[in-house]
Amino acid sequence: MFRVLMIPHGTDIRDLRQALWAHHIGHRFTDEDEGQVLWLVDPDHHQSAMDLIMRWQKGEPLTPVAGASSNQLVQWRSIARQVPVTLATLVLCLAVFAAMAIWGDLVLVWLAIVPLGINGGSLVTGSLLDSLASGQVWRLLSPAFLHFGWMHLIFNLMWVWYFGRQVEALHGSRRMLLIVLVAGVGANVAQYVAGTVLFGGMSGVVYALLAYVWLMSRRAPQSGFFVPQALVVFMLIWMVFTMTNFAGFVGFGNVANEAHLGGLLVGLVLGWYHSRKSAQ
Repeated sequence: MFRVLMIPHGTDIRDLRQALWAHHIGHRFTDEDEGQVLWLVDPDHHQSAMDLIMRWQKGEPLTPVAGASSNQLVQWRSIARQVPVTLATLVLCLAVFAAMAIWGDLVLVWLAIVPLGINGGSLVTGSLLDSLASGQVWRLLSPAFLHFGWMHLIFNLMWVWYFGRQVEALHGSRRMLLIVLVAGVGANVAQYVAGTVLFGGMSGVVYALLAYVWLMSRRAPQSGFFVPQALVVFMLIWMVFTMTNFAGFVGFGNVANEAHLGGLLVGLVLGWYHSRKSAQ
């Protein structure tokens, strides 16, 4: 994060914050002894932010004007350049979800962690080791892109976008790609070892990103990472809740709990390692 300016305590900054987000300017306000400090994720947005601040100080309208609407494509291209891995992850999940709507179970056959088939009305599963030996190495990761409903898809993509942008903006696309690959594979293998073959979702990656961002914010606060403590508590309570019998009783059965735990452990390991390096 890059410090921009300090605003006195007690100043209402709600309109300014809404305007910054409306103009796709990633930022964060922190309460310091001297006042409210504005930090920017991308230093290239400094001039745009200062222009908004000057208009805000003058009491001028802050919503994007008609001329600015023509720049939406440019703004989205800028976002794509800043967080290409995060955006590509979302697009892949959406593409797989659309493919499932068109080709149905055929997509599961190709993307499940092991080959699937039907014999005599019963589900027949292949072996992961045999699949890898035959070159089907994509199966280690591909289940992460499978989602079995709109709520499942939206919930996961929302958190990938929330945490992924932060990781990629602050630590780069290679770090984000590393987390997606290692957490995706780790979560899938953990679920497979637990005895499940038909599962999917980006939840393991989500919990890895959560753990990574949380550890960076706690152990290396100067890194610029931030996650509300209440959100961390909620996500952990939700993970534990889905492991209980009560979750199935109220309609939340068939949750890939081992994948959640596997992703969380991957995120903790990566977060601990990189936060230690950042703190040195």
